[in-house]
Amino acid sequence: MRKIIAATFVSLDGVMQAPGGPEEDPVGGFKFGGWTFHYFDEVGGAAMEELFSKPFALLLGRRTYDIFAAYWPYQNDQIADVFNPAVKYVATHRPDTLTWQNTQSLGPDIVARLKELKQEDGPDLLIQGSGNLIQTLLANGLIDEIRLMVFPLVLGKGKRLFGDNAMPAAFRLVKSQTSTTGVIIATYERAGEIRTGSFAQQEPSQAEMERRKNWK
Repeated sequence: MRKIIAATFVSLDGVMQAPGGPEEDPVGGFKFGGWTFHYFDEVGGAAMEELFSKPFALLLGRRTYDIFAAYWPYQNDQIADVFNPAVKYVATHRPDTLTWQNTQSLGPDIVARLKELKQEDGPDLLIQGSGNLIQTLLANGLIDEIRLMVFPLVLGKGKRLFGDNAMPAAFRLVKSQTSTTGVIIATYERAGEIRTGSFAQQEPSQAEMERRKNWK
């Protein structure tokens, strides 16, 4: 069974928009494109190398696909060497315009197609960027692993990793480290349902009972 892995750069306030450069995604008047640039060091670079060291297929939303397809085929480096030959599955309403080599449309029913792909033999499905697609997958409980690089800055506005429609789920931390620039690099795996409990006293006060009534 294949896993779906979301690997994402994110700010402290959850923004994932345009980490790579000013012209990457200025939609909505986003002014901080390239916000990850000054935080990369050898630790971050090694984490990226590890991420791409195992076989994978790329899982991309259409906007991220367009960004990548206009960039990686024209590069000659280690990431291009793994991105260009990899199979790419793309969520798009315009499948006839997919020109990057080894690219396939996910078709009209993205969720159903991804459930099929997860059951097939093959490399894991690695999401890069693709905020809208991630929202769809989170809402349907399809992401098995989240690899975050959390950067020590607050962006205030922009496209966020988690929206209100994510399916509630527990994750467990399986690996973490911190770079010399304060970036937290953490891997989380899905760990079943959310368990709840209470620190409240067994016999609530009258004031507490009144508060509960007023807050319903």
